[in-house]
Amino acid sequence: MTKVFIDGKAGTTGLKIFDRLSAREDVEILTLSEELRKDTEARREMLNKADVAFLCLPDAAAIEAVSLIDNPNTVVIDTSTAHRTNPDWAYGFAELSQEHFDKIKSSKRIAVPGCHASGFIALVYPLVKNGIISENVLLSCFSLTGYSGGGKQMIADYEDDDRSFELSSPRQYATPQKHKHIPEMTKVTGVKNAPVFCPVVGDFYSGMQVTVPLHKSQLGDGFTIESIKDIYAQMYNDSVVSYVEKMDETGFVSSNAFTGFDNMQVTVEGNEDRILLIARYDNLGKGASGAAVECMNIALGLSKTTSLSIKEV
Repeated sequence: MTKVFIDGKAGTTGLKIFDRLSAREDVEILTLSEELRKDTEARREMLNKADVAFLCLPDAAAIEAVSLIDNPNTVVIDTSTAHRTNPDWAYGFAELSQEHFDKIKSSKRIAVPGCHASGFIALVYPLVKNGIISENVLLSCFSLTGYSGGGKQMIADYEDDDRSFELSSPRQYATPQKHKHIPEMTKVTGVKNAPVFCPVVGDFYSGMQVTVPLHKSQLGDGFTIESIKDIYAQMYNDSVVSYVEKMDETGFVSSNAFTGFDNMQVTVEGNEDRILLIARYDNLGKGASGAAVECMNIALGLSKTTSLSIKEV
């Protein structure tokens, strides 16, 4: 029986992890009473007692939580931004390469990718790795997400019967180009220049669509739109991340098509001159708690889809 402690279980990601694990017979979830859930010594005891500790906390609290752990056997899976660019931590996107999978499997410290970053990295990493685009390329990224990605307060704001009129329309945010996902988007893909990042929150609960546009001139010599399709088809061919030839529904691509599921779909649209790289998934699934549970499964030597909900594509 694997003992699991979720530090920060009251948050959106923590609750989703709890829901996924509570029905499993191979997992015992360690819990603290409401009055002790923020008590440092009580948390220390649970973190060290756990075989797997999920950190669903703000960055500073996640760093503090790691400092409380002295049990060398505790696997720490951090859903915050705090450790995603730390080379000593495994980056929790197993489908990027065998090396990523193996590091997750052998590591005691695993950083779960950010929701927006997951789509950008899935699209860009293989192109840089295979020389289709240069590490010096200048990129932009558009990301449309459901409001659940903003956490409890944003969920409450959107679901308030007396909410403001502005919430009914898509809202762009992080316009100063300092979004917390940009460092990992840059480091993990290997690009030298941070992308121009345009995140937008929409009036739907969950789901995410990330688009990276390319001009033909940004591709290396001899590469075409077909080169990109071939790389994605070779690389993303399992149930968690899959390439599809067509993603649109009668000319439209819905951002919430994967709501409630834990897998990701990628495709390539456009033409030889102007290309759209598109990934869609659930910001609470492959973009957060689903990815965290997948990392736990890999670390425990289980099928990575154990207790995940996979949509057929």
